[in-house]
Amino acid sequence: MGSYENESVEGTGALRSPAVDGRPPEAPPHPPEQRKPWPDAILATPAPQGSGREDTDTDTDTDTDADGDADSGAGAGAGGGGGPAGPSGGVLALSPVYRAVAGVSLALVAGVACVHIAMVFLHVAPSNTVTKRHGETIGAWIYPEFEQNWKLFAPNPLQQNIAVQVKAEIRTREGGRETTGWINLTAQDAEAIRGNPLPSHIHQNELRRGWDFFLNAHDDKGRATGPRGRLSESYVRRIAMLRLDRQDLGGSVERIRMRSLTTTVEAPPWSEEKTDTRPVERLMPWWTVTPADRPGGEGEAPARRAEARR
Repeated sequence: MGSYENESVEGTGALRSPAVDGRPPEAPPHPPEQRKPWPDAILATPAPQGSGREDTDTDTDTDTDADGDADSGAGAGAGGGGGPAGPSGGVLALSPVYRAVAGVSLALVAGVACVHIAMVFLHVAPSNTVTKRHGETIGAWIYPEFEQNWKLFAPNPLQQNIAVQVKAEIRTREGGRETTGWINLTAQDAEAIRGNPLPSHIHQNELRRGWDFFLNAHDDKGRATGPRGRLSESYVRRIAMLRLDRQDLGGSVERIRMRSLTTTVEAPPWSEEKTDTRPVERLMPWWTVTPADRPGGEGEAPARRAEARR
């Protein structure tokens, strides 16, 4: 067993703890009044011999920390004291003059887009007071680039095959006159499209849309029903002359005549619908070819375009 000793610990006045199993007693902690603050305790601790390196390291670390704090403060002053950073990109980074030009350009584009949307809406909308009063202005904006066609959809999808044909009266090189047979222009377009993975828009739509434009502007007897009649007639004549110019007909084309053969698509075998598949002919009168109708020709074309605008 351990024994108590009445000897006090030097400098403390506290009794030593009894020895347990022969082990030396542990020294009690310093009283609170004898404890020193942490930095003073470190500085008061005597450095062992040869510890100059540690002092140097401590001084170096202190200097480094001080320098780092100074650099950080300088950086913070440079970054925070310089005011808010300017825009790094976009329209706001431009000069005031270029910003004004960009703003005006965007306003013009937005204005034209709004006008175009309004014109298309009025074009496809049912007849109303605005379309009756400004129909010509709306038509001049829409045709021919932005024309809308709803024949693909119900209630009356297109169920017909229309073949546009032309024949020509030719002045031969010997001075005589000859008339060709019917030349199927639609068949030429179909041949150019068939087997072509990227068919031309001209082969697909130019003749078909041009003929549809002509029929809508004329009655059953080929008479124009409005100011667009002469324009549509000139348009289909030019298309026909473009096609005839690619062929050697043995002379100069003096007059042309066009017709369409409309054949209703036969109903499928499972349908009970009765369809008449006999072709219906629509024959146009002979048209005299003018210089404006020939490829690259001029003369009447500007006048007709001005008349169409009116």
